[in-house]
Amino acid sequence: MNILIIGPPGVGKGTQAKLIKDTLGLIHLSTGELLRKEIKTKSKVGIISKRFIDKGEFIPDDIMLEIINNTITRHNCLKGYLFDGFPRTLPQAEGLDMILNKYNCNINAAINLTASIEELKIRLLKRSNQGNRSDDLPSIIDKRQKIYWIQTAPILKYYKAKNLLKEVDGLGSIKHVNKRILNIFNSND
Repeated sequence: MNILIIGPPGVGKGTQAKLIKDTLGLIHLSTGELLRKEIKTKSKVGIISKRFIDKGEFIPDDIMLEIINNTITRHNCLKGYLFDGFPRTLPQAEGLDMILNKYNCNINAAINLTASIEELKIRLLKRSNQGNRSDDLPSIIDKRQKIYWIQTAPILKYYKAKNLLKEVDGLGSIKHVNKRILNIFNSND
């Protein structure tokens, strides 16, 4: 099983992915964590990526697809993946399909976590105070939200057309949101 968790910055994708991966026995691929690792090691991809992240912009599609392809190549696709925060653009969604097709795999569900923009801003500011993420600064938050909706709306339509999109309310306790997500898979048994 290959699942996407998508949604705007601050909606709880990473938190839910960490819970779901163990429950469903999937390999968790967080593009945010992969990018932060590249930045920390000052790899070529990390240096390029940091320039975009610090401005609140998405990483170019070709770089993201290269990272995903390299990561998938190192793992066994048969176990299944939980993609956290990826894809974010239509070319990334199409590129992911091509990568998975090489391994005779496909996406089984695209979970879209939703929340109000006001709640997302509160969450991101709180996260900014707890961590040291350059993309959670107040000057960057609004820009990230706008870019998300401009670039990500087409992938919501893409997965809806494939009958894979599942909308899940991202508000409430972590436990309640997790239950809503897992209910999608329990009802498909």
